[in-house]
Amino acid sequence: MSGAELLERLGDRLSGLRGRLTPDAGMDKITWFRAGGPADVLFQPADEEDLSAFLKAVPEDIPVTMVGIGSNLLVREGGIRGFVVRLSAKGFGQAEVVSDTRIRAGAAIPDKRLAAAALEAGIGGFHFYHGIPGGLGGALRMNAGANGVETKERVIEVRALDRKGELHVFSNADMGYAYRHSDAPRDLIFTSALMEGYREDPDVIRSEMDAVQHHRETVQPVREKTGGSTFKNPPESSAWKEVDKAGCRGLTIGGAQMSPMHCNFMINTGTASGYDLEYLGEAVRAKVLE
Repeated sequence: MSGAELLERLGDRLSGLRGRLTPDAGMDKITWFRAGGPADVLFQPADEEDLSAFLKAVPEDIPVTMVGIGSNLLVREGGIRGFVVRLSAKGFGQAEVVSDTRIRAGAAIPDKRLAAAALEAGIGGFHFYHGIPGGLGGALRMNAGANGVETKERVIEVRALDRKGELHVFSNADMGYAYRHSDAPRDLIFTSALMEGYREDPDVIRSEMDAVQHHRETVQPVREKTGGSTFKNPPESSAWKEVDKAGCRGLTIGGAQMSPMHCNFMINTGTASGYDLEYLGEAVRAKVLE
């Protein structure tokens, strides 16, 4: 079923929505890999209420896939069936300072912008987000971290909608955080989070952020089409060390390559398809296992 046919099937169910519905939307325009096939329909809700109305309107037999900024996402050439939800920057991309140490941020805010908002407010503890190429929603889902700090150290509570459009509020403990993992149900769509840092001199925060930026530019291929670090660190080792030992630094399949600069970064050299990138990732996994 094409995107246009899906929208025609649902007809008046979606008529009251205020967000944007785009049939046959190219996911290669969204993902940082710049690869992958189309989504049947892309929905960008206007706000939390609009997203709830959408989820209640779409029958549960129609798939709904949540995506974030697209920095950590690999889409196959066949695309994504049903609806893809991507939160709009206008409705979900803001950060509000609610106390001397607390910030409420929308799930679509880029990590780098959250770090900047904390700097402006003189709130420490958010500098590590300056070096994470993603959005807050993904950070909440996977407990993103860098430079010795993790998302779980900042979270007070998280707002989310389930597949039926019902609102839930989760405490830090409810999220079940572990290394690059949370126990939050897979059907949840995070909409915002209340986060806490500590008072800090802005000059100190700026220095920490500069150090993060310098480190990234020195050792990571930040100007390539990449999803960032590809593999999670195994126990007692680093992913890049295992990739390197297996002889996969610079390994190329089609237009996809493990970066010669940082071999845990998979990059699109310019012509990679979703297939090339997936094949490369699986080839590396097999070589490391061997």
